[in-house]
Amino acid sequence: MAEISLRKARTIIRAALAKGREMGLKPLSVVVLDAGGHVKAFEREDGASPGRFAIAQGKAFGAVMLGMGGSAQMARAEQQAYFMAAVNGVYGGKVVPVPGGVLVRDSRGRVLGAVGVTGDTSDNDLAAAMAGIEAAGLQGEG
Repeated sequence: MAEISLRKARTIIRAALAKGREMGLKPLSVVVLDAGGHVKAFEREDGASPGRFAIAQGKAFGAVMLGMGGSAQMARAEQQAYFMAAVNGVYGGKVVPVPGGVLVRDSRGRVLGAVGVTGDTSDNDLAAAMAGIEAAGLQGEG
């Protein structure tokens, strides 16, 4: 199974936080999960609320477990609320189906894991996540 390295995870986090500062966003929290949904790395900027870890993790967890980014999850939730409610039940309420949860793939299209960013608007969180993934030379599916 392909896996995301700790070095790449740290690059993603560093670049996502830098993008947030460049955009003037509120303090961000960024988590990188491996393909099994386990935390590889996490950082919370000074000033970000402590509850942001669970939100970032939920965004990334939904992406990796469902094989679709947060934007697609949100669209699915809007079209089929019962489906996302059932999914959240299956996963113990851990899925946060909004932009900012991004599936991470390598150049061959293999899923390596997911990134979750939270702290600003969901669309801004997504922009920061994509910047981080691109900086690591990987592909994001938001």
